[in-house]
Amino acid sequence: MDKHRHRGNSRFDVLSRWRRQLDGGERNVLALNVLLIGDRQSGRSSVGNALIGGYEFKTGPDVCGVAMTTEYQVLSRNYPRYFRRQGAESDLTLRVVDTPPLVPHPQGVRELCPEGVHVIVLVVRVDATHEHTHLEECVEHLFGPEWHGHALLILTHADHLKEAGLQPSFYLSQTPDWLSSLSNKAVGGALFLDNSCDWPSLRGQPVRERVLRLSARNHHRAVAVRTEVSL
Repeated sequence: MDKHRHRGNSRFDVLSRWRRQLDGGERNVLALNVLLIGDRQSGRSSVGNALIGGYEFKTGPDVCGVAMTTEYQVLSRNYPRYFRRQGAESDLTLRVVDTPPLVPHPQGVRELCPEGVHVIVLVVRVDATHEHTHLEECVEHLFGPEWHGHALLILTHADHLKEAGLQPSFYLSQTPDWLSSLSNKAVGGALFLDNSCDWPSLRGQPVRERVLRLSARNHHRAVAVRTEVSL
């Protein structure tokens, strides 16, 4: 598993979308850039760990007693023979980029993902929706109106809903307008992540499947970070 941390203006080579490799014969590898965006304490690290099936994503130092990530974190994980494409086995490589709390700077995202982003994961805690996090404005700022087709909304700490006896469908019907708007506009839909599960690989299976399905819907085309934005 490859791990990078981003500071300043450093650049990292992005994985090509499709490549061939030798491992007892040639096979396809699909490499996807997945960008995590969310407020502090939203559960971005939990989503990242679910995607890579480990615990490598860490939160930053405590600020006034609240842990938060203050820099970009990049981790890659390859899943051999993850799916079949045109009758051939293919690996899936996820390159997951965790951003600092709102708002990530376009230049930083563009340096890490010069090819663009295949899937944008918007992360919100189910028990912290009372404050408008301006996620929609943030992602629009980075990608323009095209973000809709590449976005997936993940609601973390869904175990709290189970404890309260609430169904996800009922929860979504009662959410604030800003969250309802995100849920309706994100083409990848909304997915609930149970943080009580101790096995990130198992917890991440439905997340990886949804990411792959959304990317396939776009024919694995990435959305570019805007080069000219008004701050």
